[in-house]
Amino acid sequence: MTPPLKERITPTLTRVAIPIPFPMKYVYCYLFQDDEEVTLVDAGFHYQPAQEAWQHLFMQLNIQPQQVSRIILTHFHPDHSSLAGWLQELTGATVLISAPDYEMMHKLWGPENFMAEKLSALFSEHGVPNSLVQQILESMAKIKERVTPFPQLTILEQSQIVLGGETWEVIPTPGHSVGHLCFYQRERQWLITADHILDRITPNISYWPEVTPNPLKQYLDSLKKIKSLPVTKGLTAHGKVLEQVHARVDELLQHHDQRIQKVRHLIGDQANAYQVASKLFDHLNLTPHQWRFALAESLSHLEYLRLAGELDWETDQHGIIYYSPSCSAGRTI
Repeated sequence: MTPPLKERITPTLTRVAIPIPFPMKYVYCYLFQDDEEVTLVDAGFHYQPAQEAWQHLFMQLNIQPQQVSRIILTHFHPDHSSLAGWLQELTGATVLISAPDYEMMHKLWGPENFMAEKLSALFSEHGVPNSLVQQILESMAKIKERVTPFPQLTILEQSQIVLGGETWEVIPTPGHSVGHLCFYQRERQWLITADHILDRITPNISYWPEVTPNPLKQYLDSLKKIKSLPVTKGLTAHGKVLEQVHARVDELLQHHDQRIQKVRHLIGDQANAYQVASKLFDHLNLTPHQWRFALAESLSHLEYLRLAGELDWETDQHGIIYYSPSCSAGRTI
């Protein structure tokens, strides 16, 4: 069932369904408007149906593109960010992003190709066959082509921001990305969750080389941070609006506890990350694009356990890293 392009949440806040060429089908962006300006939270993926959706929405709401003064990116992932450059050219808006994801967006999607080289080395040393590594890199290169024109980015430094005439707190929630942001309206007890908390799927928690050593711990800590807030509505980036945010947080915490236990079991006496990922996701026929997520998520769980003292690792004669149960298991992080 195709969702409506727009859903009015309040007179100044509209939830917008922007199509994306991925299984989720839509990314939900948020448009705030008041007498003075229009602000977009997230942009979508750069392809023609998304461009047409924004143009149609502006006509429906009687918004001239130049009225859009700010585009705020919750994080750097391309289904949220890769249309930002096109929208910036259309509107002249400032594009804001957290400092950590400012750096990640330049490393991954910028001209230097820094992260692709690092990922190639990472996957190779964790046992991924060379043919699959190349397919993953080719998939990433195709996505990188979509992040053009590359936006001129500005770091969002404020701890509070006015959206639609109301003050929203900027809540760093690292995990899904190192600089992921949520936005909290304290009086309404509403949270723009973006990809931090979703209603049907579990957000991917990926290990990236030279970014953060323990993204899963970051994510679990961020979930607990949100649980400490009174939240009555979660405005998600995929799927339905959440009415039971704390219950969903508990489900996500339980999911990762079960995943950690499964990874412990799959290690056996010794295994590399590719072997673990192959068993974790053996029920799926993964594309190279999906393999990148499966491998990076497996690594996030393996590194969580290693840094907790439950796993050791060693490199074999071919340079492949293998994990094994630690003799000193039991230390907590």
